[in-house]
Amino acid sequence: MPFRWTTRILYIDTDASGRIHYTSLFRYFEAAEIEFFRSIGVLHDHPGIGFPRVHVECDYRGAIGYDDLLVFEVTLGRVGKSSVQLKFRVLKDDVEVARGAVVIASIDRQTQSAVPIPAGVREKLERYSASAA
Repeated sequence: MPFRWTTRILYIDTDASGRIHYTSLFRYFEAAEIEFFRSIGVLHDHPGIGFPRVHVECDYRGAIGYDDLLVFEVTLGRVGKSSVQLKFRVLKDDVEVARGAVVIASIDRQTQSAVPIPAGVREKLERYSASAA
């Protein structure tokens, strides 16, 4: 089962056409990501380690406008040695209106080089992945 997070689209996130601005959906992806990680006990607060996004993508499949009630489904994609992929599916009235993915890397803040995902984080991701299967 995917993790699900529901929210409404804010007016500030729409453009002159009345639809969501193409960049705004990534902020909603991040909010859903944070709630997903919170639900499995993972926080992005690890001394000396950063978690930048190294790849983002989104396909818009339907109109999204101000005050639309959306459900964001988050699933765990590939978990690598130093990165993790999250997949997003966005539903409006049970119809998919967007789909996307984000790859998050684990890096040493000082050297800016990739490092293994912290063991505690990896354990929680693997536990979630096993329970979702």
